[in-house]
Amino acid sequence: MPLSRHDVPVPPIVVAPEPEAAAPPPKRKRPPGKLLWGIPLLVIVAAVGFFHCRTVSPEPQQSGGGGAALATVAISVGDVHSTVRISGTVIAEKSAIIRAPRIMGSRGDANRGGGGAHDHGAGAHPDFTLTLLSLAKPGIPVKAGDVVAQFDPENQLQRLDDYQDSVVRLKNSIRKMIANLAAAKETHEQQVRAARANWQMALLDLKTTKVRSEIDAEKLRLTAEEAELTYQRLLAEQTLVEESQRASIRSSELNLAQSAIELERARNNVKRMAMTAPIDGIVVTANLVLNGELRQIRAGDQVSAGQPVLYVVDTGSMLLSGTANQVDAERMRLGMRATVRLDAYPELNIAGTVMGIGAMAKVSSFRAAYVGEIPVRLRIHETDSRLLPDLTGSADVVVNAEENVLLAPRPAVFTESGQHFVFVREGDGWIRKQIATGLRSATHVAIRAGLEPGELVALQWPL
Repeated sequence: MPLSRHDVPVPPIVVAPEPEAAAPPPKRKRPPGKLLWGIPLLVIVAAVGFFHCRTVSPEPQQSGGGGAALATVAISVGDVHSTVRISGTVIAEKSAIIRAPRIMGSRGDANRGGGGAHDHGAGAHPDFTLTLLSLAKPGIPVKAGDVVAQFDPENQLQRLDDYQDSVVRLKNSIRKMIANLAAAKETHEQQVRAARANWQMALLDLKTTKVRSEIDAEKLRLTAEEAELTYQRLLAEQTLVEESQRASIRSSELNLAQSAIELERARNNVKRMAMTAPIDGIVVTANLVLNGELRQIRAGDQVSAGQPVLYVVDTGSMLLSGTANQVDAERMRLGMRATVRLDAYPELNIAGTVMGIGAMAKVSSFRAAYVGEIPVRLRIHETDSRLLPDLTGSADVVVNAEENVLLAPRPAVFTESGQHFVFVREGDGWIRKQIATGLRSATHVAIRAGLEPGELVALQWPL
């Protein structure tokens, strides 16, 4: 009997077991201690490498193209200076101030002649008003005795004429009073003599009373008494009349003396209208504040007595007046050399010397109280037309110097462990040389030993 598909035996299916997947290897945990110790180790290695790179062998080392890129400079011979900077203002040691003259005289016009009234009320007296007619131009040189300012002399000339008239008039008045006194004295003496004669006549008539009536005798006695009293009165008045006349003469003499004084003052005032230079120098015009504006005085301005009009400055005696920090001032000595520069003319360099150092420090209101400044004055030895008073400037005072020494720029000198050295070019490499240094300035260092003139040194540390 045929077999159906259902009756065919089916071999059993054997399922092979799947191979187990390989487990991933366990991760190794890095001990934290090793990581922490690695950081300092790296720092030490980097430091050693850096030091090794910066340490140059005494033997020349080839630096390839890198050495040629370094900036170099040749060792030269010259001077090095240590300086202190001072700021200040230019002043003149020898100068003269030309001030408006002081008009001398009585403002009340006492005993002034001229034949007119001189009452000026409460206003300003015109005689004491000063008006500039001319003024020397600023910057021009003048000699002693040259006229540098001229004031209007019209009022002073009028005052002079009036007091000249007053003196002549008072002298004539005194002479007339002296003559009148002599005439009055002679007239009074005649009156005294006449009164004495009348009294003596009355005394003679009185002797006839024996032969006269009682009434006539009484009249004669009264006449004699009257004559005696008149004589005594005139005799006493003689001294008083003379003293009165002499007092009037004395009063006129005092007026004459006062007028003579005013006349002399007027003459001096006229002379003061022309101001002359007392010394040789150049003219510097003073300033005037007019209507709130500061400007230079010029011709036509009215000025007050004693007001500065201009200055005559001796340019051969110019100084720089400044201040120095009290620490820097301790290094300065009289006679030290300096170079003076003006802010207005930077190209101008003028030689000077220290001529004065203050003994006490000044405290500025713009700085702290513990910052003191010492006044310093420097004499300027050269003359220049641009060197004028009140210009601001500065000076570099040489407090120490080394001359004719080897010079190296400050960037080329290195210091390590208290030793100074430079890197000198040799072939294509660099060698390190220890040196002995001297004075240092702001830009250079004096080399006392270790180098020769012309050697090339590096301005930075070669790598």
